[in-house]
Amino acid sequence: MREDILRSLLLIDSDPAERRLVAATASRAGWSLANTAAQGALDLLKGPHGREVRAALLSGWDPQSGPGLIQSLKKARRDLPVIVLAESGSIAGAVDAMRAGADDFLVKPVAPERLVEALSAHRDRRRAAGELAPLAEKLVPVLPLEELVGAAPDFRAALAVAAKAARNRLPILVIGEPGAGKETFARAIHSASLRAKGPLVQVDCKAVAANIIDSTLFGHAAGAFPGAFSEKIGKILEADGGTLLLDDIGALPLETQVALDRMLATGEVRPVGCNGSNSVDIRLIATASAPLGPDFDPKLKDRVEATSVTVPPLRDRSSDIPALTRHLLGRLAEQHGGRALSIGNDALAVLMRYGWPGNVRQLAGVLFRASVQCDDNSLTADHFPHIAIQSRFSGRKSDRASEFIQMSPDAAMGGPQLTLLKPDGHLRSMEEIEADLIRLAIGHYRGRMTEVARRLGIGRSTLYRKLAELGIDTTS
Repeated sequence: MREDILRSLLLIDSDPAERRLVAATASRAGWSLANTAAQGALDLLKGPHGREVRAALLSGWDPQSGPGLIQSLKKARRDLPVIVLAESGSIAGAVDAMRAGADDFLVKPVAPERLVEALSAHRDRRRAAGELAPLAEKLVPVLPLEELVGAAPDFRAALAVAAKAARNRLPILVIGEPGAGKETFARAIHSASLRAKGPLVQVDCKAVAANIIDSTLFGHAAGAFPGAFSEKIGKILEADGGTLLLDDIGALPLETQVALDRMLATGEVRPVGCNGSNSVDIRLIATASAPLGPDFDPKLKDRVEATSVTVPPLRDRSSDIPALTRHLLGRLAEQHGGRALSIGNDALAVLMRYGWPGNVRQLAGVLFRASVQCDDNSLTADHFPHIAIQSRFSGRKSDRASEFIQMSPDAAMGGPQLTLLKPDGHLRSMEEIEADLIRLAIGHYRGRMTEVARRLGIGRSTLYRKLAELGIDTTS
């Protein structure tokens, strides 16, 4: 209990605006804030209250003075987590900070939930530290749907629905756990749509305060409320002719949900405090961590759930981890400061046994951290000590880690393949294998059913008959 009460965050070299934001975010997560300059930080750590500090947040990264400051902090408190908060999201800056001893690297302006995630990860020493989530997300470019990495049946089924839905203008709801790849799916849908040349405007509903979300989405007129000194264009109008991406749509207040449904129904957006309205033509893509609950506006719920794509968690498609690892390591090698690395089958087995609560985002961060600390040209199980400790066979049907220790690297890192055997070693039924093959083909050819039928060597009518018989849903 004493540890929970005395949990202080040491903020170093921050400006007043940043100090207020960090203080508000940290206090909601149960942290108290101590703000100081670099020398004051060292004096505090060495003083009588130094043990109360549970983490240090270094505002800004200076390649000249940063390494020395981190080393001094670590010398004063060897187990003190040091998180760097920097303006630049460059790989080179993160590499320098990590090699200097930083435990994490966040990019300004940091979203409140990202800061809380980092603090929580380093508070619990049993968890794998330094997952570098915001930076790791920058490693993944916008990919076409057919290039999204994954061969598991549920993943290919999600790709098939997304590919077909991309061609119309109806709203789409992408459902998946944090880090599973919802935003990646959403951006791929936009790039595959007829609106690809239009803007893609993104709003994180959870990160915007409830009292300003209407102004953020719809805009406002001058004088609409205290502090509205000038007119503001909302995100919806910015997305005109393109796509509006609403992350965590379930976090919207009910009144905003009603207004959003009205806008989608009429195509008219009315800024706060304005009597007039503007016509807009947008396509809405929303994300949620779970299906929308009963307290969500029923009209908007029906509208956005008309087409839904469920992205499976990484733990349910562990056979995709080798291909994902190859892809992410390749992206790291392309970045400034990165280098080409291979990975051994012993390391793959460790990664495949882990449950990945942070999904693909966490895998990207863990690989980045390991690559920074690797002095050789290949990653081994020794480069993932935290993951190795926590890795246990879970009994999931998708667990294949033991097979990979015996496989060649090429086979282990191979592309899409059909699973022919059940976990008990017996062959799967022809119906199950055929269903997986059709799902894979639909995803690979982006829902172009004529091409799918041609490549499978059957007619379109036969294909649609099989879809009905096998219960494969490709509706959009």
